[in-house]
Amino acid sequence: MYTEITLPNGVKYSQPTGLFINNEWIKSDTQLETINPATEETICSVYAAGANEIDLAVKAARDAYKPWLKVTATERSLKMLKLADLLESKTELIAAVEAMDSGKPLLSNATADISGVVEYLRYCAGWCDKVTGDMIPLTHNRFAITKRYPLVVGQIVPWNYPLSMSGWKFCPALACGCTIVMKSSELTPLSLLLFADLVKEAGFPPGVFNVVSGFGSIAGDKLASHTGIDKVAFTGSTATGQKIMQTASINLKKLSLECGGKSPLLVFNDADLEQAAKWASFGVMYNSGQNCTANSRILVQSEVYDKFIELFKEEVSKEWRIGDPFHKDSTLGPIISKGQYDKIHSYIKKGIDEGARLVLGDEPIAMKSGYFINPTVFADCDNSMTIVREEIFGPVVAISKFTTEEEGVDMANDTIYGLAAMVFSKDFERAHRVGDLLEAGSVYLNSSNDESCKVPFGGFKMSGVGRELGKEGINLYTEVKSIFVNYGNKL
Repeated sequence: MYTEITLPNGVKYSQPTGLFINNEWIKSDTQLETINPATEETICSVYAAGANEIDLAVKAARDAYKPWLKVTATERSLKMLKLADLLESKTELIAAVEAMDSGKPLLSNATADISGVVEYLRYCAGWCDKVTGDMIPLTHNRFAITKRYPLVVGQIVPWNYPLSMSGWKFCPALACGCTIVMKSSELTPLSLLLFADLVKEAGFPPGVFNVVSGFGSIAGDKLASHTGIDKVAFTGSTATGQKIMQTASINLKKLSLECGGKSPLLVFNDADLEQAAKWASFGVMYNSGQNCTANSRILVQSEVYDKFIELFKEEVSKEWRIGDPFHKDSTLGPIISKGQYDKIHSYIKKGIDEGARLVLGDEPIAMKSGYFINPTVFADCDNSMTIVREEIFGPVVAISKFTTEEEGVDMANDTIYGLAAMVFSKDFERAHRVGDLLEAGSVYLNSSNDESCKVPFGGFKMSGVGRELGKEGINLYTEVKSIFVNYGNKL
């Protein structure tokens, strides 16, 4: 069940198009088309899961659960390490597939994404034999122990980092001994299907890892509400996260959500402005701004406001070059879809209509097809503007001015989101003081978006529930049982 595809770089490969259930490829009654956002042309069609196929995938995961429990932690670790090696050997191909399917520039984005999954697989493989409980002394003849048990999990992943965000979920789940049903985004299904073949090749038993393509309103909803699933993990928009939370609450599933953001980046008057401009540029324009932690709000202290804007405009103009994702000089690819493209343009129009000053973004675009949008910079914004309050999810940034430290912190926290925040200051005490006050799950001092798989990641407020990565990410995929032990007589 494969389709022969020629990549834009001329490489030919066989693309799986079925639903990967029980280590087999199966068909469904429905297919969906995936579009190359750089050309607006159809790449291929893949089979889309309906309710029946979700039932099959969940049954496969549940049937595999008990036998998988008997596999030792060392065996799981070795399989994960083999999977990492297989993925590393296919990095060039899978990165190219993601570049075609999502529009990511191949060299500056997609390749790093796949390498990140390899790194995280190896990191989590080291956790396999470290998922342990505790011994708690109670009295001279009583104690308790806790044990951690894996789960049957449903994982729903977004289009902006197709395999990378999948890895954030399946790596810790596999380390804990979970069985998995994973639904890809209908916009970017291809790389995860390719990866599924590697899972089988690495020796994972049937039913441990199942992949379904499908529409969120059908396959995603069915997976989130399925009584055979113990836990749902989701990354995507806050609005969809709210729906999944409501659906999963029907049978009180464990739940983790990584949702939207509107991350503030504060630049104080004692900051290294050149470094602040470089990091701020990277933090909002990388991946065409399609990043939950993008620093799409920049707050600059009044004394350095004009100078920073000058440096930031220069940096953005120099570093972010629109072009074919497969061209070596391209650093800014297209937006994922026509719908998202139109949505971003509507935000740009609102920014102009509401009085923000357009500093950059109205230059002509040379590309004759594709959903390309110029890096767009607005200045003189205030917190009442739509482009400041709502997540745009594109290469658009709003710059505002503040005077005092207290005002800057208040402006930064004036949002429903709390995924990330950034602080630029040479004053060590100030940087930490402000960092403590910011309502965000990740705070970057003098950098932006340089997370590590070893460090917990997640949001405050409407940006999500739970923490991925690091030890916290491992704990997401187990249920704790307390066992009381008595070795004396009851008096």
